[in-house]
Parts: sequence; structure tokens; C-alpha cells
Amino acid sequence: MRPLHAGACAAAILALAAAASAAEPVLKGTEAFGDWRADRPGVVRLITPQDLQPPAPSQSASNGPERAKMPKNVKLRLPPGFSAELVASGIRNPRAVRVAPNGDLFVADSRANQLRVYRLAPGSAKPAEEGVFATGLHQPYGIAFYPAEDPQWVYVANSDSVVRFPYEEGDLKASGAPQTIVSGIPSNHHWTRDIAFSPDGKTLYLSVGSGSNVAEDIGAAPQGGAERWAHEKPLGYAWGSEEGRAEVRAYDPDGGNGRVVATGLRNCSGMAVQPGTGALWCVVNERDGLGDNVPFEYATSVKQGAFYGWPWYYLGSNEDPRHAGERPDLKGKVTVPDVLMQAHSAPLNIAFYEGGQFPAEYRGDAFVALHGSWNRNKRTGYKVVRLRFSDGKPTGEYEDFMTGFVVSDAKVWGRPVGVAVAKDGALIVSEDGSGTIWRVTYDGKS
Repeated sequence: MRPLHAGACAAAILALAAAASAAEPVLKGTEAFGDWRADRPGVVRLITPQDLQPPAPSQSASNGPERAKMPKNVKLRLPPGFSAELVASGIRNPRAVRVAPNGDLFVADSRANQLRVYRLAPGSAKPAEEGVFATGLHQPYGIAFYPAEDPQWVYVANSDSVVRFPYEEGDLKASGAPQTIVSGIPSNHHWTRDIAFSPDGKTLYLSVGSGSNVAEDIGAAPQGGAERWAHEKPLGYAWGSEEGRAEVRAYDPDGGNGRVVATGLRNCSGMAVQPGTGALWCVVNERDGLGDNVPFEYATSVKQGAFYGWPWYYLGSNEDPRHAGERPDLKGKVTVPDVLMQAHSAPLNIAFYEGGQFPAEYRGDAFVALHGSWNRNKRTGYKVVRLRFSDGKPTGEYEDFMTGFVVSDAKVWGRPVGVAVAKDGALIVSEDGSGTIWRVTYDGKS
């Protein structure tokens, strides 16, 4: 029998590793509720509405992570054949990341109130050029380019407005002052505003998170009660300090013709349009204070006119005990989201993968950044996961893709926020625990 040469041995090892990963069982039900110690690339979870547990407010925790220094020579954990390289560090608060048509990386440095841009050297994580595109913003987060081909504008979602800057391909600094196209957005509490354009470029979507955990002071509906609001406002529309919040809105590209797309989305912190279907997707931070495993976070396609439950219900007709009996008219009218994730994982951004660098089975799937939450006894989140799709439809399964940000039960050095697919097919990930940006590539080597 002829001995295998080194290349063949490496290929054989990779094939065995891939087979072992593929054969790993899907964690279901309570088995899917593990903490950070159970996280590793290749672990797959499937959570369904039937797995929902009763609320347990008495078991709710206050367990914010202690920030650790990023280890020297840190090695993030990824599936076989993938590797991560550092693009930039020392950024005050890197949040959403978007890729310009020419390949430049635009990053919202939210606490610094500025928009940064990085131009990577070909095939490298090293920036060839970088700059501060705009300053003087107000907690910027979402970024979009318009039109999609040969964009003339860079749109930025501040916490209280949407502005746009004139843009020409290759600009590292804005050539003119911002033009405000949407103003008066309430900005307290959940302040992350994301934006995305429809495939035809005719609609600008804007997400606006709630002003509280669960509308604790919303009270009874004014002027005629809930029935009046159900007829005159979109289904599940809130009032008082929550009016115009916990929803996704739509506008014309110039900011006119504002309307409501969907309500009851407590905090849709990240949006993306699915290639092929044109469907708008949100990742949503659900409410706190109901125990470690209640309710599930989620990613969902956003349906016109749909109501997703907040603050009265969650995951269908499960009534929040803090609003018991207040809106019986809404029971049975709550849209159940598409992909459920572990409670208190805090998903912040989503990006669909249509690049050509990763293996073919990744095409059409989505990556989601889980920031992690303070409201869980056993820490979870703090990783990037892959949502699995089949023929454009979610399977409901999600898989650990990028882990290694947690140091111990108490300490965390990295908190993923932004995910974006680079022009060359690499995955770009930002995290605001240590203020870094990473480039994930695939070369097939272990």
C-alpha cells in the first residue's frame, strides 16, 4: 500500500473533520439552551415555539460582563479551513459595517459620532487607505448606499434622524454637508437605527426600537380604547411615549411618504434584504426580566402589516404577565418569527452571504452577530452564528460560526456587532468590546 504524501494527508484530515462536523447532532429543546462553554464552531441549534418555557421573573438576572483585555495573539475559533485576521483596532465603538460597491468598508463609530472608512489592500486584511468620512453625527449606526449601482449618496441613520452625504466612488471623506431627510425620531433607550433599501431602490426602510423594556407605563389606550387604535393605526400600534417605536418604517428615498411596515418589533437592531427574494429581514432583541430562557430572540422576514407582539405578547399568543388582560383583541394576531435563537443573546446585525470565497453550501445563508446580554445567569451570545437556508427559506437551524470572545464566566473581551460580506467574499466582523474589526477568509486549510 502506497503511503499518503503530506498534501493527501492534510486533505484526508480536512475531509474527516468536515464529515465529523456534518454528523454532529442538532441540539433541540432544552439541549439548545447551553451557555458560552458549549459554544464552538459547528454546533447547530434548532429552537421552536414548542420549546418556550413559562416566564420566571424571579429568576431574572443582572449579570453584565466584565470587560477583559483582548489576549495577545488571540485565535478566534472558526470552522476548519477558515481564519480571521485583524483589520483595525483601537476604535472607540465600531458598530454596523457596510461595504460600498467599490469594496470600501464603512464603519459606524457610534460613540465617537463619526463614520470611518477602510480600503483594504487586495486579498489582505491590511488597510491600504483609511479615513474619517464624516464627523458631528449623533450616535450613527445604519449605513446604506444609493443608488445601489454607482451610488451618489451615503445614507446614515443617526439615533434621531436619517441624513445623507453626497458621494462619489472612492471618497474617503464626505465632499459636502449632510442633508437631513428624516427627523424627529425619538432616541432614548434603544437608539440603534438601521436602514436598508429595497432591491428596486424605491423604498428606504428604517427600524426604530422601543423606548423601554416592555412599555411599563403605557397604560390604557386613550380616546376610546384599543378598538379605536386597531381601526385607525396599524395592528399593535403603541401610544404615549412608545408611539412610533418598536416598528419598521418605510420612506421614499428623499425621506417623504413615511409609513409603517410592521409593529411589535421591540428592537430590530439589524436589517438586510435577502438576495433573490427581496424580502426584508430583521434581527430582534426581545424583552428582559422573564428569566434566563424567556423569550427567545429572533430573526425574521418582515411582513407588511404584521404585528410581532411587543409589548403585550411574544412568540405568538404568549401574553406578557406584566400586561395581562390589557389587549385581548390582539391575541391570535401575532406573527411568529422565522428563526428563534437563545434568549438574551442580543442579535445586532445580519448579512446574507452571496460571495464566492466560502464553500458553496454557505451561499444563501445568513450571518448574525450576537452581542450578548446582561440579563442571563449563564452567559450566552458573544459570537457570530450562521442561519441555514434551503431554497431561500430558513430551516430554523442556526450554527455557531465564530466564537472565542469570552474569557471566563465573568469576563468578555469581544462583543460582535456588525457583519458584512466584502466584495471579495470575505466576512467582515466588528466588535465593540475591544474596538476591533476582523476579516474572515476561507482557504481550505486547517
